[in-house]
Amino acid sequence: MDKPKSKNFANTASRISAIATSVMDLHVKIALQEVDREKRRLISGVIFIALGGILLLLVLISIHIISYLALSKFNNWNPENNLLLIIGVDLFLAGLSIKLGGKLAKGPYLPQTLEGLGKTTKAVLGKK
Repeated sequence: MDKPKSKNFANTASRISAIATSVMDLHVKIALQEVDREKRRLISGVIFIALGGILLLLVLISIHIISYLALSKFNNWNPENNLLLIIGVDLFLAGLSIKLGGKLAKGPYLPQTLEGLGKTTKAVLGKK
């Protein structure tokens, strides 16, 4: 009985692997088309986003250290409560950033990109 189960599992795993590979190939082709279309804009954008992200990370670390020191100096709370307050503020700002980023990420995409994303979503959800 063990052999048919392992054979079924192997067949299922190979089918899933084949589907994942073909979906990734499709997305890579479409992404390359979009990159070819507007290389200069995309490369400049990625460079500036990376630079801004690194600088923002350094600034955020500095702000966290300064705010923790200020909170521990001006109130009598436990260090855990001070950290929880900072985490709560970070969580709120992260939610706002994700919401804003989602709205800004909407843009003109190639029809093949939208079609590929739709097919992938349907395949993942098991719909036809």
